[in-house]
Amino acid sequence: MRSSVPSLVLLFLCFAHGTADPAHDDPCRPRSCHHGPDVQFPFLLERSGQPDGCGYSRDFHLSCDRRDTLLSLPETPRPLLVTDIDYKNRSISVRDREGCIPLLLANLNHSIFSYKMSPRSPYSSYPPYNYTLFQCPLGGRSDSGMTRLGCVSTSEYDVFAVESNSYVGDLPLVSCMRNGSIDLLPTTIGDIMRDVNLVWDKPDCGCTKGKLCRRKGNGTHCIDPPRGHEERTKLEIAGGVVSFFLFLVGLSGLGYVINEKRRDKAFQLKIESFLQDYEALKPTRYSYNDIKRITNDFEEKLGQGAYGTVYKGKLSDEIFVAVKMLDNSFGNGEEFINEVSTMGRIHHVNVVRMVGFCADGFRRALVYEFLANESLEKFIFQGEDTLDPFLSWERLHDIALGVAKGIEYLHQGCDHKILHFDIKPHNILLDNNFNPKIADFGLAKLCSKEQSAVSMTAARGTMGYIAPEVFSRNFGSVSSKSDVYSFGMLLLEMVGGRKNVDVNAKNMSQMYFPQWVYNHLNKGEELEIRIREDGDHKIAKKLAIVGLWCIHWYPADRPPVKAVVQMLEGDECPVMPKNPFVSSSSGDAAIMRGRLWNTDLEVIAE
Repeated sequence: MRSSVPSLVLLFLCFAHGTADPAHDDPCRPRSCHHGPDVQFPFLLERSGQPDGCGYSRDFHLSCDRRDTLLSLPETPRPLLVTDIDYKNRSISVRDREGCIPLLLANLNHSIFSYKMSPRSPYSSYPPYNYTLFQCPLGGRSDSGMTRLGCVSTSEYDVFAVESNSYVGDLPLVSCMRNGSIDLLPTTIGDIMRDVNLVWDKPDCGCTKGKLCRRKGNGTHCIDPPRGHEERTKLEIAGGVVSFFLFLVGLSGLGYVINEKRRDKAFQLKIESFLQDYEALKPTRYSYNDIKRITNDFEEKLGQGAYGTVYKGKLSDEIFVAVKMLDNSFGNGEEFINEVSTMGRIHHVNVVRMVGFCADGFRRALVYEFLANESLEKFIFQGEDTLDPFLSWERLHDIALGVAKGIEYLHQGCDHKILHFDIKPHNILLDNNFNPKIADFGLAKLCSKEQSAVSMTAARGTMGYIAPEVFSRNFGSVSSKSDVYSFGMLLLEMVGGRKNVDVNAKNMSQMYFPQWVYNHLNKGEELEIRIREDGDHKIAKKLAIVGLWCIHWYPADRPPVKAVVQMLEGDECPVMPKNPFVSSSSGDAAIMRGRLWNTDLEVIAE
């Protein structure tokens, strides 16, 4: 219901634009770089097709550098990045990438721009602020009254700025040499090293509402909008009225729509707040336009997941990425926050690397490294009698070990314990060398390393891989052992080359594959599944036994992932476990196994 209303409005607005769009006949219509503010009179965007008459003078010429808007000022060694233009208040916000604006604009009086000064306080002589520069030896003492200018300091000396009207007798400047001055700053020098607002006095058109300002000779004049502008506006208004009328007639749930919009806004604010908190993680933040450019307008679809669609993208000729566009119909943004917060903490060879993210309005996307071989699921589910030529039993063993090490890192290698809750073949990606990488952290949870169990208000995961305790606390507490269970089910599917539950199995005994595997191994029989070489029996049996250890119904009976890694790394085949499908969590057997795995679960509030 949410999506139908804006679509209807958009349809009618597009009709209005299609019938009359004279703005395209105006050569001075606003233009913009790929990433930057709209550029219109008195400014002119070079190489955009605007004639010179669209700008007031050469001082107001802007240019594009890749996706940024740049302003070049007289006697300035490099251009400034334009972040915003306020035409009403005749103000332009600029930034210096090297963080050296006060020195860069030392000759600002030679241009038509000036600093935007704050109102002067009746109790102070500020602004403006005037500074004297000192060149001091490295390693010398400094003082709170001295501001170090890192952009001009070198490996041989430091440069400090000191307010010119301050008393310097108490400052450690004995070994320093005066090195110039910076005057007439709008605020303290430390506050404008990177960003500043500049203003211009002329031109000030003073046009009435609805008029457009243009250059005339050495001055300006006000003109009417291009012919047809009023008709186009009327059509747009008419389209909006008709759309709103149809909206009222066709949708009785208006109150629901309004509530949904309020909820969406709350979710958006929640995500923005989260992104500010995690800014220190420094993943690259992309705009939606960046995402469209990276994916070439979503040209190549790689797959469809539970929470969105994955597309192939390209950052450069050598660097490819996978872009997951999240579906707004799922959840309230928790999946997005989970992924970004979790992936920002992870650096491991067996965990997929997040390159960046997009949170542009209600559009959310995650950008990952591209893995050419896609998911493990594509290789293992090909029937019991076939095995992909690239996935020998030895390679399957290496993949299983890599996944186990990745889970071990999530549980013990980060600042916080990370529980994945969705380990399955679809979420195991393979690079060019078939090295496995765990992906999709939308259901992950973070908790302290000292805490061993977590309480949840609802089950999470994929059917067939969810541990019993996630459904019912009668089996025990939800903990890192829940990921171990999912890994065990993954191992058994790798062994069988099939889903663990198959209602179309040839024999009833094979319908639940883990039970069939246990029955065969418990009788001392070999697993005759895609065996081609002499050593295949041993690897298949080893993977199956480790998988059976991991899928015990009760978490206390499962090994921790560290023990799983040790079993997979060992040369010998692990011992056969007791029947994992019956209760052994009462009596001496359960006590002994709990001691074996050192299990003592403490419940943690979610």
